[in-house]
Amino acid sequence: MSTPLKITIAVACDNHYLIMLAALLKSIEVNHKSAEHIDVWIIEDDIPEPNKKKLGSSLDPAMFTLNWINQKQVIPKDMQLPLDKNTYPLNIFMRLFIPYFIPDELKKVLYLDVDMIITRDISELWNTNIDNYIIAAVTDSTWVYIKNSVKNYKELNLPGDAKYFNSGLLLMNIDKWKEHDITRKVIETVNQNRQYTQFSDQYGLNVNLVNQWLELDPLWNYYADGKHPNPFNIHFFHRKPFYKSYFNSPVYKDVFYNYLNKTKWINTKPVGEAKRYFIKTSNILEKLPLYVKSLIS
Repeated sequence: MSTPLKITIAVACDNHYLIMLAALLKSIEVNHKSAEHIDVWIIEDDIPEPNKKKLGSSLDPAMFTLNWINQKQVIPKDMQLPLDKNTYPLNIFMRLFIPYFIPDELKKVLYLDVDMIITRDISELWNTNIDNYIIAAVTDSTWVYIKNSVKNYKELNLPGDAKYFNSGLLLMNIDKWKEHDITRKVIETVNQNRQYTQFSDQYGLNVNLVNQWLELDPLWNYYADGKHPNPFNIHFFHRKPFYKSYFNSPVYKDVFYNYLNKTKWINTKPVGEAKRYFIKTSNILEKLPLYVKSLIS
């Protein structure tokens, strides 16, 4: 399914989380030992050009090609973002549109949340065979089964004992994704079940991909509140390690700063709570036009 000497990764990032993306990509660089070149597609929300250059200069150009695309260009004209009721930024939905902007010749893409640190060679994950699946992902360790996370699973006629995955890491089979029209289905699911969608995109994906995804080793998406000595991928799913109020594993925080300090963000000071709440407020304000549009229609 894949070009042997190329790995394709997609992420969504705003300027606030660029520090996380820098550490993530540096961790991939340090641990990537095989020959594949890595193409990274960055769905961005008006990140200033100097900061884009800062990221590029933090990485080995022989290993990476960075492709920047504004999130306004990502959404197909015949689709619209769903409307949810949480404080997460709109860019959480950008993963749904990856199959519609990447080059047609690509058959597989690895989506990663930017709040991750990869400690293994990414090629080990990339070379997973997903020919018979729409995606590969990791079971969510907090909400293991559909019945734990999809509160209206009975109304949707879903098997409660089916596994539930975290959407922060998705190895995507592009042809099968398009064939099953997953993007449109997820958007419709979120809009129709808004009161149940705490984690909007994740809810919609799990509802529509029951028993159609390959379960990966849980160490490929390991939450930062754990204690495993050697996770393959540390996911800072809640409070980020560059916040003063970070409360998960201090060992994993040190791992984050070890990679961050190999970039142009070396010796960056932690961010206080005021900035964190400002970002959450900004996320809500970003969604206001969607709410107004829904009231009008």
